[in-house]
Amino acid sequence: MQCPQIIYREHALKRMFERSINVDAVEAVIENGDIIKEYPDDKPFASYLFLGYFENRPFHVLVSKNGETCFIITVYEPDPVIWQEDFKTKK
Repeated sequence: MQCPQIIYREHALKRMFERSINVDAVEAVIENGDIIKEYPDDKPFASYLFLGYFENRPFHVLVSKNGETCFIITVYEPDPVIWQEDFKTKK
């Protein structure tokens, strides 16, 4: 996804700090990851759940987009108890 401007929501920054996830990881997932779920009815803007890997760690990044601006809503490592082995599908 093209994101010339990225804004990290407070919730995302808090979770990134708690989970030792850096900005490089988030941006790599947005640039190189796959959209595994779309939420077209989210407000105020449609959002997308990305799956990507950074330094051999899987990450989910929830991104909301308005024009050229991407808002990072939350970031986490998918839990294998909740997600299938490919981290794309919930169990």
